[in-house]
Amino acid sequence: MSQTIAPAASIQKDKLLSGKWALLALAISAFGIGTTEFVPVGLLASVADDLHIGITLAGLLISGYAIGVAIGAPILTALTNRMNRKTLLMLLMVIFIVGNVAAALSTSFSFLLVARFITAFSHGVFFSIGATIAVQLVPPQKKASAIALMFTGLTVATVTGVPLGTFIGQTLGWRATFWGVALLGVIAIIAITALIPKNLKQSPPAKFSDMLRLVTNSRLILGYAITALGYGGTFVAFTYLTPILQDVTGLNTSVVSIVLLVYGVAVAIGNSVGGKWANHNPLRALFWMFIVHAAILIVLTFLLPFKVAGLIGVFLMGLLAFMNVPGLQLNIVQLAEKYVPSAVDVASALNIAAFNVGIAIGSLVGGLVVDTIGLQQTPWIGGLMVLVAVVLTAVSAKLERKKIQA
Repeated sequence: MSQTIAPAASIQKDKLLSGKWALLALAISAFGIGTTEFVPVGLLASVADDLHIGITLAGLLISGYAIGVAIGAPILTALTNRMNRKTLLMLLMVIFIVGNVAAALSTSFSFLLVARFITAFSHGVFFSIGATIAVQLVPPQKKASAIALMFTGLTVATVTGVPLGTFIGQTLGWRATFWGVALLGVIAIIAITALIPKNLKQSPPAKFSDMLRLVTNSRLILGYAITALGYGGTFVAFTYLTPILQDVTGLNTSVVSIVLLVYGVAVAIGNSVGGKWANHNPLRALFWMFIVHAAILIVLTFLLPFKVAGLIGVFLMGLLAFMNVPGLQLNIVQLAEKYVPSAVDVASALNIAAFNVGIAIGSLVGGLVVDTIGLQQTPWIGGLMVLVAVVLTAVSAKLERKKIQA
């Protein structure tokens, strides 16, 4: 009997180990994608000066990218549903490389914006299928932690990729940053080739009727609204964090890169904590995360003019900024498994779209705030967005409890 159990235990151990390596490959890819998504935050002033445009127009590099993700994620995920998962991941990184090379070669703002828009297509599909791949690689009780580990690449990008990209851009010019990000795409393809298994489970191709059910199901629509508002509120201020730190807090350019590094460390800590917190009851965890997050954003408005207090507030904003990501993604996966189980991949893609709709709304609202009432007012406006997410989360939790009781 013991001889039978031992090989079984060994096989299970090997499976868990290979799953961890596969999650590492996903995290490496997410690092490259996260860097290209957020690195313009540190380059807005450089791009605006070089291309002779205003800072709020340069902000479209973030909101325009987010719109590209929102459009591309559900459509391309549905169109590529039959493709082998590993092959698709590699193809997405090819698009990522091409988009960043085009950005590096840009000589006008319009061309740069188009390059960003194309790059965004790879982002949306990657994170939508990446989340469904991640949960296959771990035991059921570790699903949120697996999603958090994949998104660790995104958070590490804010720790190292964004400040390093900002430093490179300030030293060698912003185009050099995009060349560096393209190189990250090459590294990601190598990692996917070596570490991702070929025989990943694929969801059955979603029917049009199933996709229609996704966008008409009230519980899922509520989940997407929670994602957009709860996640997007940070970006009202974060999009313009560099000019805020320079013009409101009074920091010089070299210090801003260090602050972005510290902000990224906070993001990484928050993401890890959020994944563990959301494993068992994502909605309850999200409710309390959003309350704390909204309070921090509102208070940050009054802290920004003071260097020490402002930097503490920025650190706390970073701590909460990505803490909700694993819970938001797991919430949608669980709702889709319950209400539209044949279209979980597409449901996940729509949530990636919702994340980026939130980024786009936050960035655009931030631009309006900057142009009308000033940089310092951006955090509390973002806090109001997150407060709406608090209310919607409470409503969603109540509806789910009623369903269980029924």
